[in-house]
Amino acid sequence: MNELEKRILKDKIKTAFVYVVLIFWAIIDLFPVYWMFTFSLKNNEEIFGSNVIGLPKHWLWENYAQAMKTGNMLVYFKNSVIVAVATILIVLIAALMATYAITRLVWKSRKTMNKFFMLGLTIPIHASIVPIYVTLSRLKMLNSYWALIIPYAAFSLAMGILVCTGFMSEIPRELDESACIDGCGPWGIFFRIIVPLMKPAVSSVGIYTFLQCWNELMFANVFISNSAFKTLPVGIQALSGQYTTNWGPIGAALVLATFPTLIMYIFLSKRIKDSFIAGAVKG
Repeated sequence: MNELEKRILKDKIKTAFVYVVLIFWAIIDLFPVYWMFTFSLKNNEEIFGSNVIGLPKHWLWENYAQAMKTGNMLVYFKNSVIVAVATILIVLIAALMATYAITRLVWKSRKTMNKFFMLGLTIPIHASIVPIYVTLSRLKMLNSYWALIIPYAAFSLAMGILVCTGFMSEIPRELDESACIDGCGPWGIFFRIIVPLMKPAVSSVGIYTFLQCWNELMFANVFISNSAFKTLPVGIQALSGQYTTNWGPIGAALVLATFPTLIMYIFLSKRIKDSFIAGAVKG
């Protein structure tokens, strides 16, 4: 065996080893999804008995029907979508406009204002729950979508501005000057030049805000007591009984709650990867 053949064999062994490691890692990552799906189709005997990780002996699709009808999951799912979409829109609009004012416009105390926004990253959510509850109560906004949308948007805004600042600072100011020569004002530059170039930042902020809203439990559990406005995490928690719990419908509800995140990743995986890479480089 000559030197070239040895090198080729060595490269093949390295490649095979890398593939084995990646396949093993993929199995580890995908196992929770598999377990959750099979968990949703079993009864308590199988879940806590001898068939913990195996396929269901009896595929109980009625667990999904029970979760949607008895557990009222469709209403909770709709509420989560409304809250998440509204929060994402508010955060994106506010973060882009605030970042544009801080990084592109010249005015006094803009750096101080940026520091003021960044203080939002230091405020612990648990410490703010009482004053937020009192404020919402006095404004008679408890048990409404706004009771969740406003706090979610407020706590996501600082991170949104931080991410957008890193991106917008990298956009050449010569583009602003060229657009100004062509007759664009500040609003024209913002909507025609800046916003189209901020797609990676918009993706990053949108994904971050969605995950924060979709999985949040504490605010949703404290600020909402009316079942007509409860979100999925609270609805799933309510499926647990005081003395006995049928865990199959809870697993079905968890699958329904995880489904949008998986769909978003499947269809936006390239955008997610590009946004995080760009954010790491520019941030």
